[in-house]
Amino acid sequence: MKSRLLFAAAALAITIPALADEFVSLFDGKSLSGWKNPYEWGQIDIVNGEIHLTGEKKFFVVTEKTYGDFIFEGDILLPEGQANSGFMFRAHVDKNKVFGYQAEVDGDAKRKWSGGLYDEGRRMWFASPIKGNAESEAAFRARAGDAFKRNDWNTYRIECRGKHLKIFVNGVLTTDVKDDKDASGVIGIQHHGEKGQTYKFRNLRIQELK
Repeated sequence: MKSRLLFAAAALAITIPALADEFVSLFDGKSLSGWKNPYEWGQIDIVNGEIHLTGEKKFFVVTEKTYGDFIFEGDILLPEGQANSGFMFRAHVDKNKVFGYQAEVDGDAKRKWSGGLYDEGRRMWFASPIKGNAESEAAFRARAGDAFKRNDWNTYRIECRGKHLKIFVNGVLTTDVKDDKDASGVIGIQHHGEKGQTYKFRNLRIQELK
């Protein structure tokens, strides 16, 4: 029995680093290579290896490449005061418009919907939670708990495998749903439009699943 446990531990030690090596950085820390701003407004700065978004109207910066099944990870720091953001995934782009799935980053300390699944520009709060459905909202808060840290960096993980969608906030599974609205699309980061506020992003990376 002991030898079997040692073998299993050794195998695990081998496979974990191999998995991590398959992640590819989406941001080189120096430029916006691989990204674009489809809006006619919005200020984008790169500061100390971070992407800083500042503006007076809502806008998104999105990847030039589209992705289907993947694991995405990224860090976000909300500004103080009123703030809201999100990570778009399998999203779609028109001129001055981005729509589709969004992993919610909620700056409202009372609502606590960070890690929820929002359908930007379409169905809005349709699943996790369902807005206005007291049972669904309570179940979401129970799942998410205090995973999101309002005045600190937060790490998001988004997993898409077919119609199965998962969102994690700081390692806590907040959303686990099945939906077949979109099979592929771009990754995006959001400025919600609060004048003078700066949203910060770092460590953006992805692992495509075959």
